[in-house]
Amino acid sequence: MPSFDVVSEIDMHEVSNAVDQANREVGTRFDFKGCDVKFILKDDVITQHAESDFQIQQMRAILFNKLTKRGVDISSLKTEAVQSTLKQASQIITLRQGIDNDMARKIIKLIKESKSKVQTAIQGEKVRISGKKRDDLQQVISLLREADLDIALQYENFRD
Repeated sequence: MPSFDVVSEIDMHEVSNAVDQANREVGTRFDFKGCDVKFILKDDVITQHAESDFQIQQMRAILFNKLTKRGVDISSLKTEAVQSTLKQASQIITLRQGIDNDMARKIIKLIKESKSKVQTAIQGEKVRISGKKRDDLQQVISLLREADLDIALQYENFRD
């Protein structure tokens, strides 16, 4: 019986490389010369530090560009508001991984409403989908790609 898993994962090695590249670019750009600007990656949080809100916005664009080039989906990032003081501004960007129970239920509900002939099961931070025909599974994948779920989904462990 064919099956596959729906997951939401981020390659942390690629994120680390993108943050390093963004730090290098910020260090060499003329508009950031003499400013104390940097990205800090700690666990699942990227923190941006700069001197003004405008610089934070420029840094975010650089970071998102580097992440996109490295194959990290931007929809898996949660950007919080800029926190600024008189001398420094910072922003926290959280990396969202895994499918929580509410999102898993929403995915299952979406699949059941489409009346596809597949079975679904929540397995930790994954949703396993199995069916009798491979075409049914491909139909579910296209349904999930078209849906606006506000989370980056990957489809792995396809078994025939």
